[in-house]
Amino acid sequence: MSIGVAIIGSGIFVREEHLPAVNACSLLTLKAIYSRSLKSAKALETNVDLYSDDSGSGKTYHDLLLRDDIHAVILALPIMSQPEYVEAALAAGKHVLSEKPIAADIKRAEQLIAYYKSDKVKGGATWGVAENIRFFDTFEHGAKEVQKLGRILGFRVKMFANVKLGGKYIETPWRKKPEYQGGFLLDGGVHFVAATRELLGSDFPTSLSAYSTLLQEHLPPVDTVNSVWQTKSGISGTFSVSFGTTLSGAEYTIACEKGSVTIIRDKVTVRQGEESEGKFTEIDFADNANSGVKPEVVAWAQSITDGKPNPKQSPEQALGDLEILEKMLKSGEANGQPQTLKYQA
Repeated sequence: MSIGVAIIGSGIFVREEHLPAVNACSLLTLKAIYSRSLKSAKALETNVDLYSDDSGSGKTYHDLLLRDDIHAVILALPIMSQPEYVEAALAAGKHVLSEKPIAADIKRAEQLIAYYKSDKVKGGATWGVAENIRFFDTFEHGAKEVQKLGRILGFRVKMFANVKLGGKYIETPWRKKPEYQGGFLLDGGVHFVAATRELLGSDFPTSLSAYSTLLQEHLPPVDTVNSVWQTKSGISGTFSVSFGTTLSGAEYTIACEKGSVTIIRDKVTVRQGEESEGKFTEIDFADNANSGVKPEVVAWAQSITDGKPNPKQSPEQALGDLEILEKMLKSGEANGQPQTLKYQA
């Protein structure tokens, strides 16, 4: 039986990723689109029913949620407004996949999870948080290779970019003047936190210290963070992200007892022994490279069909990502003061 789904939102990511992913998933049938404005909903050029705040009576988000043929919703809305839409959908008995981050801060995320576990949720509706980087072939393969190489000895993660005015994401009004902590570090940086946690596996971070700064005035409140994380086993590693530097590129390296795993773009390099020995294998996933959204949406649809939420999409996983990001920002504000991490899902 096909799952009737509605997409809530009509922005860049919906147009470029969510809409194609839903159309490509045999388990889902698109039934409706909701956006705050009818104009933006129409811009998606679909042949389904459109709902918006300015469409008048019978065409609001809550009217959409009353439809029996819509079993699930995918939410991709501004960070500050999304949680209330999650709660409304769950109360209406609709399965939910909401875009990362889970919320703007830990407090709101905890409230959302408490709501999800309450009797306010109708008919066993489930909630997953979308984090497409967990569905990249590179990180799924890299995480498996790390497990083969014994105890983790350390790690280094760096992601550098220069987000300039005029780019498609920075010109989004709610991103240009963020009302939430961290600006691009929250909106984009949470991806890199999730990827690092995926590679570290069960040796999860338990504390951290960080320094942050603003390098580009158009990327408030801060656009750069350099951090040291300590994990459960006591080892430490570095995590550096900047959206405002002239440096470029990303690298994830995990050092283990028997070798190391490095991910750069679409390539996963597994070294046996020490780096200087030159014994390595390399897999290039470029031919299969994708944004991770299509397999993510398939996994979510399959979880609804099977009645078993996917652990990669659990709200607790998303809360773990958010906590690290928020604690790095807090440590940066306090000139590197160490922060303890509570959530380890």
